Amino acid sequence: MCRTTGRAGLKGHAIHTDLPPAPGAAPVRVDRPGAAGPATRLRFAILLAAGAGATWALGAQPRGWWPLLPLGVAALTVALHGRGLRARLWLGGLAGAVLYGTTLGWLTGFAAAGYVAIAALEAVMLAVAVGLVPTARSGRWAGGWWALPAGLVLLDATQTRFPFSGFPLPALVHAQLDGPFVFAAPLGGSLLVTAVAATTGVGLAALVLTSGRARLIAVGVAVAVAGVPVAVGAAVATADAGSLDVAVVQGGGPRGLRAVFTDPQDTTDRQFAVAEQITGSPDLVLFPETVISVDGSIAGSAADARTAELARRLDAPVVVGVVENQGTGFRNAAVLWGPDGTILGRYEKEHRVPFGEYIPGRELLSRVTDLTALVPRDAIAGEGTAVLESPAGPLGVVISYEVLFADRVREAVTAGGRIVLVPTNAASYVTEDVPAIEVAGARMRALEYGRTVLQSAPTGYSVVVAPDGRVLAQSELGGPALLRETVPLRTGLTPYARTGDGPMLVLAALALLLPILVRRRAAR
Repeated sequence: MCRTTGRAGLKGHAIHTDLPPAPGAAPVRVDRPGAAGPATRLRFAILLAAGAGATWALGAQPRGWWPLLPLGVAALTVALHGRGLRARLWLGGLAGAVLYGTTLGWLTGFAAAGYVAIAALEAVMLAVAVGLVPTARSGRWAGGWWALPAGLVLLDATQTRFPFSGFPLPALVHAQLDGPFVFAAPLGGSLLVTAVAATTGVGLAALVLTSGRARLIAVGVAVAVAGVPVAVGAAVATADAGSLDVAVVQGGGPRGLRAVFTDPQDTTDRQFAVAEQITGSPDLVLFPETVISVDGSIAGSAADARTAELARRLDAPVVVGVVENQGTGFRNAAVLWGPDGTILGRYEKEHRVPFGEYIPGRELLSRVTDLTALVPRDAIAGEGTAVLESPAGPLGVVISYEVLFADRVREAVTAGGRIVLVPTNAASYVTEDVPAIEVAGARMRALEYGRTVLQSAPTGYSVVVAPDGRVLAQSELGGPALLRETVPLRTGLTPYARTGDGPMLVLAALALLLPILVRRRAAR
């Protein structure tokens, strides 16, 4: 039976009906007296999207406040609810503009135009990730908004591959190192950590967007999806293979100066001054990246003789970051000296830093600007496997920026590395943002692969990370430091080391496609 009112009685009220909707028909929107209008709801959504970006920025390194990732996801989920594609793109772009506009400020110390370009590009990438989330109709919790974690997983995966072969600074997952979700890393890597943290945020949003049985189902699914991988991942362990007495060297010195404005010999002398403090005979000594600079090959140079003498005195393998200038380019290598002073091996950096170690499109850009002061010559990309065979056993090694890319460490571990070395150099950054991000990357790689990670930097942060992601020792920024620890060696592969990112990418794609397929089937 239908009840109607006169025309005058319609003002401010909606027509009510006792008749059920036709089978397959979309639910009828019912506005209650005094309910917020579309403009008010849109303003609220804008505030929530901006708040999500701000929340994620506050959770980023060097703060690492892990609860802020799920809280930001909850806010953005509510903002997206019931929105069409155009609105989702704008809201996602707004969240990205706030997030990357605030967390990439350190780039202004290199190039203001680069900061604007990269922040804008990253914001667009977040907008696209949010736009992929299917539209949810009002009142239907299964309409697709719960797929937002899948969109964020694809965002994280894209950032490690694009632009310029990847620029994951910052990555949302770096906020999670001190939270419970990080224990999913051995099972599915950083992508799974992002997924479970974001799913928890969607579960929080379900408390607002749903009611009754739908709320119980949504929250229950979120708890299961987030909890099971954490519990299973926490039980994953690699096999014990003994221990090493290691010494990690940090020479200290000024920060905020690019390499072209410093004397390479001063940097070398500061590192060796700290190394002279090493007592006894450690099993391994690690120097930072690019602390020795030579023209041509390191073999037969004065720096070779100096390092060989140190290795013989300590009767220990020594790994040092070396720059070899060759013609119009240079090689960035980690070189291993044996206890007898001979060079036993080297690894050359493969994943170079764009606009830091090479200029993409140098020939084209050199026509419009002077690149000499920025990067006078390009690094030569290395080749080969990321392992050094040493008297202490096989040493996995990645250089600096490479620690942010799980595939580089995966190569080192699957090739037999029982420990992972990360010589790095973040001295050109004024703030602690990038050094803190590198520490977060080292901790994530330790958890993903069940390996100790040693990171040595000339001005910090140098760090020793246990296979479970705990920081055993960390230096201060700027000053000299010598970290001496006995650390575990590990063998065996975690599930993530065996599979890589493939399974998570497939699951994320299915999560985004499933609501669309279900809706089409229902329509038929």
